[in-house]
Amino acid sequence: KLHSDLDKGVGTVKYTLSGDGAGTVFTIDETTGDIHAIRSLDREEKPFYTLRAQAVDVDTKKPLEPESEFIIKVQDINDNEPKFLDGPYVASVPEMSPVGAYVLQVKATDADDPTYGNSARVVYSILQGQPYFSIDPKTGVIRTALPNMDREVKEQYQVLIQAKDMGGQLGGLAGTTTVNITLTDVNDNPPRFPKSIFHLKVPETSHVGSAIGRIRAVDPDFGKNAEIEYNIVPGDGGNLFDITTDEYTQEGVIKLKKPLDFETKKAYTFKVEASNLHLDHRFHSVGPFKDTATVKINVLDMDEPPVFSKPMYTMEVYEDTPVGTIIGAVTAQDLDAGSSSVRYFMDWKNDVDSYFTIDATEGTIATNELLDRESTAQYNFSIIASKVSNPLLTSKVNVIINVLDVNEFPPEISVPYETSVCENAKPGQVIQTITAADKDLSPAGQRFSFRLSIEASNKPNFTVHDYRNNTAGIETRRNGYSRRQQELYFLPIVIEDSSYPVQSSTNTLTIRVCRCDSDGTIQSCNVEAIFLPVGLSTGALIAILLCIVILLVIVVLYVALRRQKKKDTLMTSKEDIRDNVIHYDDEGGGEEDTQAFDIGALRNPKVIEDNKIRRDIKPDTLRFTRHRPPAEDNTDIRDFINQRLQENDVDPSAPPYDSLATYAYEGNGSVAESLSSIDSVTTEADQDYDYLSDWGPRFKILADMFGEESYNPDKVT
Repeated sequence: KLHSDLDKGVGTVKYTLSGDGAGTVFTIDETTGDIHAIRSLDREEKPFYTLRAQAVDVDTKKPLEPESEFIIKVQDINDNEPKFLDGPYVASVPEMSPVGAYVLQVKATDADDPTYGNSARVVYSILQGQPYFSIDPKTGVIRTALPNMDREVKEQYQVLIQAKDMGGQLGGLAGTTTVNITLTDVNDNPPRFPKSIFHLKVPETSHVGSAIGRIRAVDPDFGKNAEIEYNIVPGDGGNLFDITTDEYTQEGVIKLKKPLDFETKKAYTFKVEASNLHLDHRFHSVGPFKDTATVKINVLDMDEPPVFSKPMYTMEVYEDTPVGTIIGAVTAQDLDAGSSSVRYFMDWKNDVDSYFTIDATEGTIATNELLDRESTAQYNFSIIASKVSNPLLTSKVNVIINVLDVNEFPPEISVPYETSVCENAKPGQVIQTITAADKDLSPAGQRFSFRLSIEASNKPNFTVHDYRNNTAGIETRRNGYSRRQQELYFLPIVIEDSSYPVQSSTNTLTIRVCRCDSDGTIQSCNVEAIFLPVGLSTGALIAILLCIVILLVIVVLYVALRRQKKKDTLMTSKEDIRDNVIHYDDEGGGEEDTQAFDIGALRNPKVIEDNKIRRDIKPDTLRFTRHRPPAEDNTDIRDFINQRLQENDVDPSAPPYDSLATYAYEGNGSVAESLSSIDSVTTEADQDYDYLSDWGPRFKILADMFGEESYNPDKVT
């Protein structure tokens, strides 16, 4: 109930409600302020509600007091029973467990409020499953209540568990669940044979290794605890039979280890022991976990094929034995009580079997063709024996016939048929060890002997030393051999065997003389090597050839350099390619050097021979007057150039150029123009050299030469 102090009870105040559940779960009387629940409440669904209430003026709709908040808590009652959320349960416990052995713990939950009263206090109890199991009322732990519960008696148990709230008091709510408990197996039972004697009947024709019967011991345990091992107790028949365990059925399978024969023994008796493989030490006090039974086996008589006296026959015969010669016999007999007659015949497989025949009644084997050991040394075929009373019953045996050798082939030398000896060999040196081979089948102890032939015994070159172990050594008898005198030696060797009749052969061994070093290592056995100079090795020959090649290379290089030098005299400079009478290759000293070039040598060739002035000596300073030289000087230079030009024109070996332009023209662009006398006027007196003084200090010496002194033609050289 809500009430405001401003409410005088005259209807001027109106109450409003808002918040959780307002209008849906709770409602308020606007005049009195009473709050009512309009539907049932569930604490487990919502334990409390938060609401807000306010009082307002009916006329002005204005709040008379601030809004207030309050909480409505739902009071719990016991309306939910305990529930097992994980049920139903499945558990297991080993059989023969003691009392109080832990099985399982169950748990029930109650949705009621555990903080209010006993609505959520749960107590556990067993409704079904006693007296085998018990449960703790508070924790819900299930334990065994009886000792030695046997799985073989009862394996499955269904226990009904109840959980009740209100502490188990009257009026409390309860819930139940089912627990299925299984007793697991332990090896608490030994195997037992259901009977003490087992009888088996086995035909005498049973094959070795075949199963002839089964026996079984019963073990009530399960799984690996029921696995049984069977063993035959040593005694009668234990060496003829064997027993194994079938892993699927746990039966003992009896197998035959050796053949049975009714005529030899008709019955066998032995004991079989069955025991567990996996024992539990807790139950050793119960007794031995094994059992024993007797097995009696009766052998049944069967109509059997004939039996040969031997599992295999081996015979020998000499080669070239006459046809029809008996070399042996086979024997088979019927061991049955009726003792039927036996017939023999050959098992034809190929043409080799036609070399022999067999007597159908007696079983004797004879040759049918001539035998050759060198062609076939051994024959292998089968003989079949059958009963006359029942031809379908047959048996087979292998016959091996070895063909013995008759000494008909002489021994021969084994490879090699050729050997070598060093030129520097010493007397008594072994140069080769030889052996012999014989096409005949050599019997044990046969020996070969070696010796020189009679004609070779008188030659003092080589000898044969018989080691008496079927080998012999070739020894030298001379001190050194010469290839120049004889390159090959042929040594006849006689070899004999020890068989009868004695066979011998003469074999020729070729011995080649070779050049060796001091250690005896062969260096050369070729015929061409004989003609090489004595003492000249291969390295020396290579050195000589190398020297010759080097000399040839030097000669070729020398000739090439000479040709290149001759060419360079004709082409000294890339810019000055011409044939000059006098070649000047020195560099001038500039404008101050007035004696770098002597033009007088070109004016009169005769003066060159007479004067012979050296160019490496500085000439005296020449001073010229303004007088011009006679016209004859210019004529001499022109004649000289024309003469040289004509010589080069008719000379086929001369270069295809002349030097006329070289001396006649000194180039363009000079302020002083050409100073050469070639293009000068006829007389030098017409020249005026006063202008040289106007060219500056660099031309001072030249102006003094031509200006101060008068021209004197006698001073010109």
